[in-house]
Order: sequence, then structure tokens, then C-alpha cells
Amino acid sequence: MSFAAPLLLLLAILRTPLFVVIALSAMIGFYSVDVDLSVISIEVYRLAEMPVMIAIPLFTFAGYLLGEGNASTRLVNLSNALLGWLPGGLAIVAIFVCALFTAFTGASGITIVALGGLLYPALKQAGYSENFNLGLLTSSGSLGLLFAPSLPLILYGVVAQQLDLDEAVSIGDLFLAGIFPGLLMLVMLSLYSMLQPRQRAERQAFDTRTALAAIAAARWEIPLPLIVLGGIYGGYFAVSEAAAVTALYVLVVEVLIIREIGLRDLPRIMRDAMMLVGGIMIILGVSLASTNFMIDADIPTRLFEFVQRHVDEKLTFLILLNLFLLVLGMMLDIFSAIVIIVPIILPIAVGYGIHPVHLGIVFLANMQLGYFTPPVGMNLFIASYRFDKPVMLLYRATIPFFVVLLISVLIITYWPTLSLGLLR
Repeated sequence: MSFAAPLLLLLAILRTPLFVVIALSAMIGFYSVDVDLSVISIEVYRLAEMPVMIAIPLFTFAGYLLGEGNASTRLVNLSNALLGWLPGGLAIVAIFVCALFTAFTGASGITIVALGGLLYPALKQAGYSENFNLGLLTSSGSLGLLFAPSLPLILYGVVAQQLDLDEAVSIGDLFLAGIFPGLLMLVMLSLYSMLQPRQRAERQAFDTRTALAAIAAARWEIPLPLIVLGGIYGGYFAVSEAAAVTALYVLVVEVLIIREIGLRDLPRIMRDAMMLVGGIMIILGVSLASTNFMIDADIPTRLFEFVQRHVDEKLTFLILLNLFLLVLGMMLDIFSAIVIIVPIILPIAVGYGIHPVHLGIVFLANMQLGYFTPPVGMNLFIASYRFDKPVMLLYRATIPFFVVLLISVLIITYWPTLSLGLLR
């Protein structure tokens, strides 16, 4: 089977679909140890039987419905009415709205496309510099991946649950663990935004009437975080049930109450949402089969022993892990990175005494930075297309935001209580 590695590498270079490469690697591995290849289909079927998996298509559908309607406009108006009076108020509005929108849609590119047209001219009119506006919106597009009901958080939990770990990893714990690290990122970016000079430095005064009008306009979107978090941690329903309630609520509001989405639009929205879900599911299914082969072949244990021979301390391991994840975030989309890399690094991290929930937050926080890290961060190219600006300009514009968020990632990495405090 010496030909396997060069063959898989060649297929990857030829841009063969990722699930094909992963499935082929699993098939070659199982065939080499005389295991019936039907084990792969068993893994895919086992995935379909997991109750939590229903949360992924339902939350995705709800996010696409929100993106299709005018929820983004109402959220911007609401945040501006409540926070616009602060120093750097509109920039802070952009940060928080982008985070909330990404948490529900699960994709940073959608956030840049949907909110960029609203926030970019508003920031420009408020007197912020061109570089600041572009850097803020490009980097803020990936904020929100640590907040419920982010799809990457759910997917990490699903993958971690398939591994034989001493510490249980529940999706509810991940939702809790992401709150403080996510808020740290938002606060640090907000503080940086407050220090930015403006050509027009006047601030709008807080107006109660405007705030009440914005709250009334967004009255249907405001309950969404309460439904998800309050329902789960209040003990009213599980994660999958929260997803069902959220999808039903958004569907009724957007189609029957606000009527921003017509019945004839639903098939198209469902198709677009389920195409994303289908891509995630097929990669996840074959990846779980590949993960089981690696476990059977004792690969994680051997990797841990190899790393332990060269890395003595937990601190050193975390530094190397941060560097590795930053590079990974530039090269792979977050869903592929989770299903391919997490089964490899999670057992190694646990061997160094790192809590798997903490590792999940560290993993996703690093991936947020990878989205806009030169030279190939995905958000750089999406923002270049959305704002019609050269990619090199966006490289320079995002550097200060990268530094601010990198500091927050290091705090998240080396202060585990920030992630695990609510769990304890």
C-alpha cells in the first residue's frame, strides 16, 4: 500500500472533492487490514441515527431564512439605536451585529455579503478611514463562531463525541464555553475601535423614542438568543429540539407574520441551505469512518508519543498548536478542518491535560483568525469581491485587527478558566 499516500496527494492537488479523498483513504486503510469495506456505510448510517445531527440542517435553514429577509437591517438599526451614542458607536454596532449574524447563519462570507452593503457606507459617512472600514468588516465577518447556535460549535461536538475520551463533550457545554471567549474578542475589538480617529467626531445622542422604535421593529428577532440559550439551559428542550423550535419560529415569522419571504421562495432557500448541509454531512460521514480506522490503527497514540518526545511542556504544545491552527485556517474551510483535524489533535491535546471543551474553543478561535489571514484567508477574497477593492489593500487593512484578535486568542488559549468557568 505504499502507493496510497502519493495517490491521495495527487488527487488533492487535482482538486478532487474532499469527501472522495477522505473516503478513499478510509477504504485503503480498512482494506489493508482486511476489514470489510461495509464498515464505511455503517459509519454513515450511524451518523444519521445521532439525534443531535438534526440540529445542523434546522439551524442552517433558520440562518438562511434570516439572511434572505431584512433581519440584518433591523439588527443594525437596533444596535445603532442602543450603542450608537458610545465613542466608536457605529463601529461597535458593526462588530456586535456581525457576530450575531454569523452565529445564526454559521458562515462568515454570508455576513460580509449581507451586512457589508449596509455598514460600509454608514461607517464611511461617520468619518472612519477607508482602511479601518475595510479591516473591520473583513475581520468581523468571522466573529460569532463561538456563540450558540454556531454550526462549527455543533460540528466540533459531534466529532468529539465519536472519540473515546475520558471527558465527555456535550454541545450544551460548548455553547456555554464560547460565551466569555467570544465576548472577550468583541470587547477587545470595541476598545480598539473607540481609539480610532474620525474626520467627523460628533456622536449621536441616545434617543429613547428612536431606541423604542428600533426595538419594536426588531421585536421578532430579539427573542431568538433567548429561545436557543434559555430553552437549553432552562431545561425546556435539548439542542436538537431548540433547533426545531428556532427553525419553526423563524419560518412562521418570516413567511406568515412579516411576510418578507414568499411561499414560492421557500423551495429555493431550502435547496441552498441543504446543499451546504449535504456537503457537511457527506464529509462528516466518511471522516468518521477514517477516524475509526485511525483509532483502530492506534495512530493518535503513536502521534502523541512522537509529539511528547519532542515537546516536553503543555505550554510549548499550545504555542505550536496555535501556529498550526492559524496556518490551517488559511488553507481549509472550517467545516473540513473540524472533521479532518480534530480527530487527530484532540487525543494528543487530552494527553497534555487540555480539556476537550477548551480545545474546541481554542480551535474555533484560531480558525476565526485564519478566515482573514493572508495570503489565502477566504474572507479577504469575499470582501474584495463585495467592496470591489484590491486584495492587497485588504491585507494591509486587516493587520491591526489580526493583532488585536491574536492577543485575545492567546488569552483564550492560556487562560482555560475563561472557557471552562461557566461549566464549573
